[in-house]
Amino acid sequence: MTMPRLMLIILVLNLLITLGGVGANYWMLRGGVQGSGAGEVSAETAVTVAEVAASEFQFFPIDKIIVSVRGTAREHYFVLDLALQAGKETEKLQLESLEPIVRNSVVSHLSALSFEALRDLSISALQGKLEAVLREDLAARNISVPFSNLLVSKLIVQ
Repeated sequence: MTMPRLMLIILVLNLLITLGGVGANYWMLRGGVQGSGAGEVSAETAVTVAEVAASEFQFFPIDKIIVSVRGTAREHYFVLDLALQAGKETEKLQLESLEPIVRNSVVSHLSALSFEALRDLSISALQGKLEAVLREDLAARNISVPFSNLLVSKLIVQ
């Protein structure tokens, strides 16, 4: 066998393998393989479930909470944007009335910590700690908790 024939056979085989892979991917993405498991969810169903779950909540933003914290050499500043996640049935006025308490709770808790301690916290740990402190402050004031989660939407450290 000569070299050009060998190269032509290799080229044809590579082309067939590539076309077969593209065809198999197209077939699988178009729904050619139907799942038989009861726990499987199609892409359309997953999007619909996510849209329904997202539409059951409302978010109330609390912007620009500025906290001064002490560091080893100088003072540092934290700027936080938070959001309260509540059910659709919660009145917006009820969430708005919580804003001063949320600001006070966050500032009083974070200003007591050092810069190094705050920098060591992950966003999820900071979020969990702030939510726990806020729930304690509301319980101490005999105020019901109208939100389900406290979310940190922005964090700037200087």
